[in-house]
Amino acid sequence: MPPARAHRPAPGHVPVPVAFGERAATWLADERTELLTALDAPAHTSIRINARKLPGHPGEAVPWCATGRYLARRPVFTLDPLMHAGCYYVQEASSMLLEVAVRASGAMDRDIVALDMCAAPGGKSTHLRSLLTPGSLLVCNEAVPARRPALCENLWKWGWPNVVVSGSAAAHFSALPGLFDLVLVDAPCSGEGMFRKDPFARQQWSPALVAQCARVQRDILAHAWAALAPGGTLVYSTCTWEPEENEDQVRWLFRQGAEPIVLAIPPDWGPVPSEGTGGAAWRAYPHRTRGEGFFIAALRKPGEAVHVRTDHHRPGAAPPAECKKWCATHQDLHTTEQDGTWHVVDTVHADRLRTLGTALTMAAPGVPMAVVKGNSIKPHPAWALNSGLERTAFEVVEADADRTMAYLHGEALRAGPARGTALLTHAGHPIGWLHGAGTRWNNPWPRAWRVRMPHR
Repeated sequence: MPPARAHRPAPGHVPVPVAFGERAATWLADERTELLTALDAPAHTSIRINARKLPGHPGEAVPWCATGRYLARRPVFTLDPLMHAGCYYVQEASSMLLEVAVRASGAMDRDIVALDMCAAPGGKSTHLRSLLTPGSLLVCNEAVPARRPALCENLWKWGWPNVVVSGSAAAHFSALPGLFDLVLVDAPCSGEGMFRKDPFARQQWSPALVAQCARVQRDILAHAWAALAPGGTLVYSTCTWEPEENEDQVRWLFRQGAEPIVLAIPPDWGPVPSEGTGGAAWRAYPHRTRGEGFFIAALRKPGEAVHVRTDHHRPGAAPPAECKKWCATHQDLHTTEQDGTWHVVDTVHADRLRTLGTALTMAAPGVPMAVVKGNSIKPHPAWALNSGLERTAFEVVEADADRTMAYLHGEALRAGPARGTALLTHAGHPIGWLHGAGTRWNNPWPRAWRVRMPHR
């Protein structure tokens, strides 16, 4: 167990709510003081590497995540082109315990259909997508429209195939009974586990918020349970320590017939098992674990898992012929046009995609590949960052860090003869598209993705 680090809170810092400290005594007893001390200590900095893009990265390994790394100091991530290229994701280490639950479920051994029901901003979605087989389909749902753009940006930069984004309330998933082999519910919660990093989490916390979150969580879990296939796995997580939001929800799932999946977590990692959950649920505290506050549980739905699913592979709409040469895999892709954008998934998921569309609002029915504007068609920004890209179809323009940051700020780049569409790369990693305009490359990098922090 790492000792709590001595630290004097910054001037004007928001104190931990008194009522929280009183409640913490009920589930931590003699360790409450250690927890409160840790909540005023600096947070650790950690990232998760995208193994498809970055084979390795310096830093101390996060024990429970094969691609997690602790960093000795916090760099200015916004000014690192590799972050924008999707080479890594800045993520709090405790939440990477998701990997332990997914490994224990057996879901990494075959192609499955998975759902992240509360997906924004995308940290756990990108992690889950990395853990599943490339042929698996991941549906990332975010009901709050304002949170959906960040989810799409992070998923598309991560660059893995077979990702769908939906924007529906949890109740809509009850219309898809048994469709998903794995459901992740990273539920909205009272946020106690973020007290060390986020002053607003301290400001908004109250016992009333805890009760409200518990009600919302129960409703979400009821619909998630209905959508889960027999033999499937439900992973439930929060960033709070309230039993009402954690163990009480797990016990309710037990009453619905859920069976515990034992998570093997060594004592030296720091998390502690929750009593009465059969080893299925664990808590992470910042005075015990090198990370923030977190709760995770893994449960199995009774019944026989369906390992073979049959789709009829009905063809989708045919995209413009030019798009085919942009794809590294020219066969077995299902294409869907929505609002002028062409999206792709593996053909094996075609019927599932149609089924999803009968119940859900589809924000992105696959990875965006191309955008039609009038009589022209251009590759979508997401496709530059995706593993399905055929790089040889485009001229490649390699840029140093300064030129790449100028691009990420939205600037046009000077050039010699600049014609057609080119791919901008940095250190060999694709970043985005360039459109030739004679003596310059015009910049279609999405306005919402632009860096606003000065880089010179």
